[in-house]
Amino acid sequence: MYDTVIIGCGDIGRRVGRELIAAGKSVLAVARSAENLQKLEEQGFATLQGDFDCQEDTPELPLHGAQVFHFMPPQGGGKSDYRMLNFCRRLSPENKPRKLVYISTSGVYGDCGGAVVTEETPINPQTARAQRRVSAETQLREQADKLGFALVILRVTGIYGPGRLPVARVMQGHPVLKLEEACYTNRIHSLDLVRICLAAMEKGKRGEIFNVSDGQQSTMTEYFTAVADLHNLPRPKQISMAEAEQVMNPLMLSYLKESRRMDNTKMKEQLGITLFYPTLAKGLKACGEDQ
Repeated sequence: MYDTVIIGCGDIGRRVGRELIAAGKSVLAVARSAENLQKLEEQGFATLQGDFDCQEDTPELPLHGAQVFHFMPPQGGGKSDYRMLNFCRRLSPENKPRKLVYISTSGVYGDCGGAVVTEETPINPQTARAQRRVSAETQLREQADKLGFALVILRVTGIYGPGRLPVARVMQGHPVLKLEEACYTNRIHSLDLVRICLAAMEKGKRGEIFNVSDGQQSTMTEYFTAVADLHNLPRPKQISMAEAEQVMNPLMLSYLKESRRMDNTKMKEQLGITLFYPTLAKGLKACGEDQ
């Protein structure tokens, strides 16, 4: 058995796992790609290859008594998270985690018209991707109640950090909304998110939900402009929403049409988090590729 199991071990999973391995914990990383698994093994992870898209391809998972981080996103289509369904099919009274931390998304709140959003704000998913996340949350809550393990849900805002900046999009000249039309968006630096995940496992109480954000109020336009400035690139052209509806893809438009300001008070107070990067300006300075 392993101290920790990480389901979906990409960038955040690797960083969380490395912290735990350094602390002497045994960590099993579950990922789809053989290439990714090889890199994880080189970093001290035990590994298990798993494809959760089909029930018959979902591996047997040694979860009993472990701390589990579930970082795997839903599949690309539909309103239900079938990957989560296949994960939950591997849970039983004889194979249940001691505690599970799940990364969800702030998108479950939908468009809030720029209002401040707390954990008490009713969810209102308005896109299929947000509905898939609600599906995942619901499935996990049902299993936690049924089997009696502790579940903590992190509703995470846009993640940026080393290797996660939209530099290619800026270089390709993709436009952004005019600043006066841009909605409020929210972010969290990946290195802060790692610390928050670890704190949620250690301190998060059973059934709790935490909004995860740096708390800075800004827009997608300001974000892309700051990334351009950081890399000495031309600032993106600003266009109206009417123009954006003609030239932007539906996924990007869906982000630009949802406005909310995430309150991170509960995260900071109950998880004891002092952010290293509470502002975009500080966070971008820490986005070197060598981290």
